[in-house]
Amino acid sequence: MKAKRLRADVLAGLTTSFALLPECIAFALVAHLNPLMGLYGAFFICTLTALFGGRPGMVSGAAGSMAVVIVALVVQHGVQYLLATVLLGGLVMVAFGLLRLGKLVRMVPHPVMLGFVNGLAIVIALAQLEHFKSGEHWLSGQPLYLMAGLVALTMAIVYLLPRLTRAVPPALVAILGVGALVYLLGLPTRTLGDMAHIAGGLPSLALPQVPWNLETLGIIAPYAFLMAMVGLLETLLTLNLTDEITESRGYPDRECVALGAANVVSGMFGGMGGCAMIGQTVINLSSGGRGRLSGVVAGALILLFVLFLSPLIERIPLAALVGVMFVVSQQTFAWASLRAINKVPLNDVLVILAVTVITVFTDLAMAVFCGIVIAALNFAWQQARELYADSHLEADGSKHYQLHGTLFFASTTPFLNQFDPAGDPRHVTVDCRHLSFVDYSAIAALKTLRERYAKAGKQLRVLHLSERCKKLLKRAREHHD
Repeated sequence: MKAKRLRADVLAGLTTSFALLPECIAFALVAHLNPLMGLYGAFFICTLTALFGGRPGMVSGAAGSMAVVIVALVVQHGVQYLLATVLLGGLVMVAFGLLRLGKLVRMVPHPVMLGFVNGLAIVIALAQLEHFKSGEHWLSGQPLYLMAGLVALTMAIVYLLPRLTRAVPPALVAILGVGALVYLLGLPTRTLGDMAHIAGGLPSLALPQVPWNLETLGIIAPYAFLMAMVGLLETLLTLNLTDEITESRGYPDRECVALGAANVVSGMFGGMGGCAMIGQTVINLSSGGRGRLSGVVAGALILLFVLFLSPLIERIPLAALVGVMFVVSQQTFAWASLRAINKVPLNDVLVILAVTVITVFTDLAMAVFCGIVIAALNFAWQQARELYADSHLEADGSKHYQLHGTLFFASTTPFLNQFDPAGDPRHVTVDCRHLSFVDYSAIAALKTLRERYAKAGKQLRVLHLSERCKKLLKRAREHHD
């Protein structure tokens, strides 16, 4: 059983390494960097997070979200400032993990998670369309037909091979099989070598060549913080997704520390920053990669490709890699969210759609932030609407109010609207045994209610306050009956 597990991890790592190559090269080019910087970053980040991270089976590397964040810095200040930013961003990630803030990902609602997954699936698919271009122009005629045919063949192998055998990952067979077909038949299609030449030497240790002063800190700190937050967010959300797929539990704080340390090492050796990559993680998991070995193999192979195997690797047709990523996009998309549209509340559907659209057209950080804000406002609105009061007149002529719900900043107005100080009898009792007090706004609302009845010349009794409410009142130095 153990040998079978090791074999599965090794094959999954090999498959994942092929999927990492074009992505890391493309993201390095987006950030106006040497492709080797993306590959070195992938090696360090993938290997170190696999060894020391909190989520076996998850794959990290030079991610596109990080490239988008740093491109302005590279253009304005150069590569050395980028490396300093990666160092500082890594330290921010380490601090985030050491402060045990990884649990904050629990604050992300499930509809936001679904929107994040769907948005990234669409982004992965749209990114592959760039390979159907030659320069600024779309392919046409025979080159287009050949590209589309090879992509379709790759996807067919990935989908159909599991019906015949599960001994090897279908994505690996598809990449190697289509690559062999292109080579033997001499088909004129673009290869990985047309994107960039990946031959290089061992990464060398060197601190970024920047002035280590406050001026430099002022330049790199905003980018470092933004890079760290985007990287942590994508990593923690991918960790949650991996937990769901594998039906196991990862350790977010440990993953944050490992990711930060990996980014520090990457910056010291001339690599770009990175974080978890959802597409490559899905490939690894679907190929059978469940242990740390799969990530270590993927990272180590990236370095071996650079050092020794670049002539062979550069012959891999882009069509094969594009086909695999199209399958990944399809597998990543939460199709169940579409089937659930008529079964879940409309506001949750709107959150899913909003996060999906914002992810596609802006970036992940903005999408998740907007999603959390929308979900929080919706939650507050729903809780505010659920507050109500039952009232009746007692035999002695007094009036009794029985409150139900949660009293907080959004429900103070509905709370006050339940009462009629002007029309109520002289003695009024408010029973709060079924009322939850959350914040200082609740205490302020209770104080306002007392003042209204006092102004009307009537006596208000408040009964059965919760212990939490009593503590809030004590802290606010308010008295209660």
